[in-house]
Amino acid sequence: MDTNTVIIIVVALAVLAVVAFGLMKRRRSSKLRDRFGPEYERAIEETGGRRKAETALHDREKRVEAFAIVPLRAGERERYGANWRKVQGEFVDDPKAAVSHADELLAEVMSARGYPVGDFEQRSADLSVDHPVVVQNYRAAHDIAVRHAQGDASTEDLRQAMIHYRALFDDLVSQPDGSVSAKAS
Repeated sequence: MDTNTVIIIVVALAVLAVVAFGLMKRRRSSKLRDRFGPEYERAIEETGGRRKAETALHDREKRVEAFAIVPLRAGERERYGANWRKVQGEFVDDPKAAVSHADELLAEVMSARGYPVGDFEQRSADLSVDHPVVVQNYRAAHDIAVRHAQGDASTEDLRQAMIHYRALFDDLVSQPDGSVSAKAS
């Protein structure tokens, strides 16, 4: 082989490697976008860029993989369902207490499923791996609860918080087979 042929082959291989690398990055981005849904865009806004966001989301996945996430047993689902109905009923007489109790009940359900229940930001990040759509509801409800604690939430706001909490509660409790709502296949 002459020198020109070797150069052409090396350049062609380099171009192929660059194209393959680009396709792998695009595929990874697409998988993360599909898995995390609206959480993907939120992560980009939060971190200031796609590369940082994707790294953060990948780190979340690795963190959550280490947890022993389990489905609730039938008796637990029934008990938590009864507790939720009680909290919802409480809303009529005491909306403020109901919102606080809803948050506490969700923390209890998360713990029973195997999620750590430390600070809110870490908890919501962990939930975003398996529940990327409803975690948005959880964040919205939490924001309302914080505003409520500051004396800046109306009864309508509290009602909205309960609706948001309910979305996550239903997602966490209604998975008897151990599947999670957004796990990639």
